[in-house]
Amino acid sequence: MSWNVQGILADAMTSSTRAIQFDRDGQHEVAVFYYREAAQFLELAISGATEGGNKELWTKKATEYRERAQALDELRLQQQTAAYSVVQSEGHKQLQQCRFIFHQALDADEAGNKDEAVELYTQAVELGIRTRSSARDPELQNKLASLARQALERAEELKGILPPVEDKPTSHVSVPPKLCAVPEHTSSSATVQATATPNRGAIKPQLHRGSSAHLKVTGGQETYTEEEKRVLLQTSHINQKEYVPFMSVDLRECFKYSIPFTDKDGLLSLSPKQKRDFGRWARPDEIYPEPKMVVGQHVDCLRIKQTIVSDCSFVASLAVGALYERRFQRQLITSIIYPQNSKKEPIYNPFGKYMVKLHINGIPRKVIIDDYLPVGKHGELLCSYSTNRGELWISLLEKAYMKVMGGYDFPGSISNIDLHALTGWIPERMAVRSSEPDFNADALFDKLLSHLHKGDILVTVATGQMSEAEADRSGLVPSHAYAVLDVRKIKGVRLLQLKNPWSSVRWRGKYSELDTKHWTPELRQTLNFDPNSAAMFDNGVFWIDYESILRFYDVFYLNWNPGLFSYTYCTHQSWNAGTGPIKDAYNIGENPQFRMEMKPGATGVVWILLTRHITQIEDFKENREFITVLVYKNDGRRVYYPNDPAPYIDGVRINSPHYLCKLILNENSAHSYTLVISQYEKTNTIFYTLRAYATCPFTLAEIGSPYRHTQKISDGQWKGVTAGGCANHPTHLNNPCYQMNLKSSHNNNQILLDLRGPKSYQIGVEVTCVVTNDQNAPGFFKSKHSGPFRSGFVVLDLEDVPAGTYNIVPSTFMPNQEGPFILTVKASCPFSVARLQ
Repeated sequence: MSWNVQGILADAMTSSTRAIQFDRDGQHEVAVFYYREAAQFLELAISGATEGGNKELWTKKATEYRERAQALDELRLQQQTAAYSVVQSEGHKQLQQCRFIFHQALDADEAGNKDEAVELYTQAVELGIRTRSSARDPELQNKLASLARQALERAEELKGILPPVEDKPTSHVSVPPKLCAVPEHTSSSATVQATATPNRGAIKPQLHRGSSAHLKVTGGQETYTEEEKRVLLQTSHINQKEYVPFMSVDLRECFKYSIPFTDKDGLLSLSPKQKRDFGRWARPDEIYPEPKMVVGQHVDCLRIKQTIVSDCSFVASLAVGALYERRFQRQLITSIIYPQNSKKEPIYNPFGKYMVKLHINGIPRKVIIDDYLPVGKHGELLCSYSTNRGELWISLLEKAYMKVMGGYDFPGSISNIDLHALTGWIPERMAVRSSEPDFNADALFDKLLSHLHKGDILVTVATGQMSEAEADRSGLVPSHAYAVLDVRKIKGVRLLQLKNPWSSVRWRGKYSELDTKHWTPELRQTLNFDPNSAAMFDNGVFWIDYESILRFYDVFYLNWNPGLFSYTYCTHQSWNAGTGPIKDAYNIGENPQFRMEMKPGATGVVWILLTRHITQIEDFKENREFITVLVYKNDGRRVYYPNDPAPYIDGVRINSPHYLCKLILNENSAHSYTLVISQYEKTNTIFYTLRAYATCPFTLAEIGSPYRHTQKISDGQWKGVTAGGCANHPTHLNNPCYQMNLKSSHNNNQILLDLRGPKSYQIGVEVTCVVTNDQNAPGFFKSKHSGPFRSGFVVLDLEDVPAGTYNIVPSTFMPNQEGPFILTVKASCPFSVARLQ
């Protein structure tokens, strides 16, 4: 590939000039970036230049720039190490612990939990007095004494030990009247309905399907079946650790200990890059003087920085979640971190224990972590972190997710999986296929533009593979996720604002800060963007035109707000490895199938989400299970052949844990559908969750088997004279014949005939009534056939069959086609089968 060497040299000159200026101004982190960028451009020019030129000079300069960048890096790390050496004293740590217990007591007091509040106030008093006796700092002693006095007074007041009014100090804590606790709303499919009681041991939570503030559970039983409980228990074991469903009883989790909490599951495994730079595991109070969960009123997406953990999709997910919180003033991702204060905001726990609620394997699950973080040899954090000094929410959320995923040695993920885990929002994948005729780029942009600003979706976008030279020239990272911060259309110009999780390395093409041609005064004013100011510091945020997105990026990942829907229902199931054929090439009759029904004339939309449960990290690294949902307009009846009838929605089999399909209903739409779980090649037992979201009421139920009795004839043969062919030939009467006697007193029996033979033959099966107990029964028939002859497999499924005697004749289409066959007879009532000829 030929490159414009002069243009690359101009870029190198611009970057080196900026590097030197920032170096002189003492802005070393920015200078390092531009020194390395200048070196990259020079190396690119060297590789693209012809013989001669100034290659020797360019090589020398590139080396100088890299050496200066390395020196500045070492200086910056030394400064960080000196800053991190200022940590809390032991007395200050215990003061924070005392405050933590005191504020938990206040929360319990306000919620009307008297006994719990008294217990916590007492613990605060004991810790305060014990710490004060060993503290030497008078200021610290006064703070501890004041805190202990307030706790003691309120505890005595709650126990009915009231001092005279005139003796009450002005520091007395004002506690609101006791009110009933507000019910905990959760989008979880598993909550607990239990009355709060002082005797915690008496609470026996029961797992049930639950409800949420936005979605009403519809069309099925409220509690889980025993099979569903087994599935959820089985897939609670992920990477050799257990993550049980999150229930409302977990809101009473204990977060205080006599000594700082240490996770019983041990330290997380480190990635090779972390091991190379690793210095120690450290708690936040060993790194920062004043650790906090969140700095300021809101989390800030621009403060999120990915380091050497290969989880760009997760960090991009944190960024779009943080932006949503700031833009819409609603907690989304910080609401899943515990402990929390009375405002449901996560708080720093000086005892070192945290609980995170992650949507994993079909249900919100409880993840317990301690606060040990990996620190490098120079005091730098070796995990994602906030550039707000001492802010912890990013590092702790990442640690919880990495724990579930098997450790920091993470193989990588995709953003809609990560965002679903963080938020429970509905994941969708929109591939960029500009060369394909059915790809509608305009519709995709309009969808992003209209829904992002309403808070309907969270969006990330990912690049595909690209050459090293192309990546250096474009400023994009191959196979990398970016957070979508904004989507705008101004005078026909379509733009997206993206953030690189690295907080550095930006797009260098149209509408970047380097572009002097397209940034008109009107655009600058409308977007409040100054390219010259943006060029002074690389924070990884940039504008890019939509046409360049379509050229350089591969896929958009969307997560939709479930609040867009009014109704939901889910079921958790397993599909055993030995059930049905390995491939869905000709028979799907034994696949899991579900009936979905709406009222006739119902309008709206229904989204169907299939989630495959994953329990091993190897499954993320090399996922070999390709599954999907097929939707049939089949009146909710079981489907046996993949393409008869043809599916209304023929789902693409993907190896992602999530697959989403959508139904749009109008007055003339069918009101009953059959959903079939399908696979490309199933070799292992699959655990999955099938969940539907709808704007109208619906029912969703598994299509069970009515057949209680089965007999398999495995030694069937068409041979010689018995290879009679179909009824078009006089030899048809010579085919093998079996007589079935339905032993029932009812006329609503169901039978299924399953015939399998050589795939090279077209085969069929016919059943004829010999005698019946009631010829006036609605389901009476003289003869029924399986329909068109099919290659190697055919089914005849009959309902409302009167009790009686019936002959069954399996045949090939043409006579003289010899070969074995297997005939399986199933019925809802007892029966017998014997061969007649």
